Amino acid sequence: MSKLKIAVQKSGRLHNDSMKILKGIGISIDNGKDQLKASARNFPIEVFYLRNGDIPQYLRDGVVDAAIIGENVLIEKGNDITIVEKLGFSKCRVSIAIPKSSKYKAFSDLSGKRIATSYPNTVKQYFKKNGINLNLHIINGSVEIAPNIGLADAICDIVSSGSTLFKNNLKEVEVLFRSEAVLASSPFINDEKQQILDKIKFRFQSVLKGRQSKYILLNAPNDKLQDIINILPGMKSPTVLPLAKKGWSSVHSVLNKNEFWDIIDELKLNGAQGILVCPIEKLVI
Repeated sequence: MSKLKIAVQKSGRLHNDSMKILKGIGISIDNGKDQLKASARNFPIEVFYLRNGDIPQYLRDGVVDAAIIGENVLIEKGNDITIVEKLGFSKCRVSIAIPKSSKYKAFSDLSGKRIATSYPNTVKQYFKKNGINLNLHIINGSVEIAPNIGLADAICDIVSSGSTLFKNNLKEVEVLFRSEAVLASSPFINDEKQQILDKIKFRFQSVLKGRQSKYILLNAPNDKLQDIINILPGMKSPTVLPLAKKGWSSVHSVLNKNEFWDIIDELKLNGAQGILVCPIEKLVI
């Protein structure tokens, strides 16, 4: 069987998160220090460790079949590349930031201002869409220093926590878009490798659904049982088992973590006791 060639960022947070999810779907990678590629022991893939900005061209040329890459990089350099699945980690936003001392009321205040960025295509499209004049300075590397050395009036860069902006005395004033890691595929992927990619996609979905869910067990008095069942969304319906104590049942279900606390409060008000909450490693539907 052919091996699927999948690219990941060679270092940084996205690299760490990518390797974590590959491990989470049961793929063991034999990679040593400073290797540019490595094979899996138990799955037909080769992992290529590349610069994030180079990955779109590798996909476009068919050098790699798939990649875990920041959506922001595809918007900038690979908007013709197919996104197979959004992965929900390495989240950030691409934003405009200006010195804290600068005044800002509306996006039009940036008209004619010098904007330093390593995302020129993204910035040009955004300014054009809003009908704002642009004075662009393209920088590769640490763009946040540009206003401090007088090179630019503002920057456009990725923002995660905002700590880098704070350290450089900058404030975020405009969010162009929000980004996360995605699984992308080459236009030249063949049928055999597409089948491997489909298996990876399915496994990724199971891990991601698990991360978004909580397994809940609780004790319910039988006279309140139907009210409690009605509160629980469940996969199809909750599992209900009789307890040794007469008049009580054990109820098992799955909750979305974003709705978790509101549902817990409602369960307590309706008589649920002994509520146990467990993480879910994977959720296969």
